[in-house]
Amino acid sequence: MKTRQKDRDNPLPEAPWNEIRPGLWMGGHVRAGVTGEEPVVVRREFDLVLSLYQRSGHGPPPDIEHHFAEMPDGPLSEAQIEQVERFAVLAAEAVRAGRRTLVRCHAGHNRSGLVVAQALVDLGSSVPEAITLVRQRRSPWALHNQLFVQYLESGLPTARLLTGLGAAG
Repeated sequence: MKTRQKDRDNPLPEAPWNEIRPGLWMGGHVRAGVTGEEPVVVRREFDLVLSLYQRSGHGPPPDIEHHFAEMPDGPLSEAQIEQVERFAVLAAEAVRAGRRTLVRCHAGHNRSGLVVAQALVDLGSSVPEAITLVRQRRSPWALHNQLFVQYLESGLPTARLLTGLGAAG
């Protein structure tokens, strides 16, 4: 499955991850470095890591709680939207419990932005507030996938149901 769109001309973030709100971080597997794309490896900085993209050798260590779900940076299936909802709940619960939580994808723009924005909604933000906060704290390029913004604006449960209806037809 192709999980990352190659047609993006957006710059990679310089930071490996950024704190979006206390305890909730958003990042990627790569970042912009002096010589180009540099790998980002998670060690023991976080209590929980939620990955929507995976690359061997990028951590976290086996004793750190880690969940992975392969996710495209494009239209999502009903099951994938359900996985986004599950990851957002895990992230919100971890933040409420005071656990340092990282949500990451390839560059830390879209897939991680979708989960983090939904977690922010679950924590009490409005959708516009969540989107704005993700873009302010991570990158102006975060959530540039307009379909993901539409999923958030319609509500993930509604987006999941509509996607399921489309697949049944």
